[in-house]
Amino acid sequence: MAYKEAFTNKVEHREVFKKQTGGRGKFADIQIEIGPADAEWLKENDGKHFQFINDIFGGSIPKEFIPAIQKGFEASMNQGVLANYPLDNLKVRLFDGSFHQVDSDAMSFELCAKSAFREAGRKAKPVLLEPIMKVEVTTPDQYMGDVTGDLNRRRGMLEGMEAKNNAQVIKAKVPLSEMFGYVTQLRSLSSGRATSIMEFSHYSPAPNNIAEEVIAKVKGKVKAD
Repeated sequence: MAYKEAFTNKVEHREVFKKQTGGRGKFADIQIEIGPADAEWLKENDGKHFQFINDIFGGSIPKEFIPAIQKGFEASMNQGVLANYPLDNLKVRLFDGSFHQVDSDAMSFELCAKSAFREAGRKAKPVLLEPIMKVEVTTPDQYMGDVTGDLNRRRGMLEGMEAKNNAQVIKAKVPLSEMFGYVTQLRSLSSGRATSIMEFSHYSPAPNNIAEEVIAKVKGKVKAD
């Protein structure tokens, strides 16, 4: 199932990455604001999902390390903090930090960004998003009640009906997870006389009980593996 995740809240976070394993160590320190990308930015940058703002002034982090920080956050979007589903969109504003003359390098800052994503992401009110489909059913009048009742049971939101060629066209938005076996069920409800078409509409936050079920399944699978 093509779920996604999203952050719904903006939070500030400081992450310090330190490793000492004999000889040269690793060090990176970043302060960020993390949350959902701005709606205006998403509109203007159609098809892009990662908004990065570098607000570092005065060299608290050398500019050659900034791309590594950016890369760390962008790579982290492939696996969200709830159930490892990709993050829908992300805004990161880097506004402070520090480095070590000897121990800091690009890899340290990339790893620091990845840790910051996991830690700050848990505080940014993450939600699970489910794909919602646009469904259009054409059915003879006598089966309309059964067809609409079935769509309601599938968490469908009815959006309208219209008469067309001695039949009713029912329009609804239904979560993809509820549509398995639908064609067979529709055939059964209408004695094979109703037809349907379905296409992707948008992503929407999954209800809590559904989200909890999906997350529990994923975590169970990870433990089993």
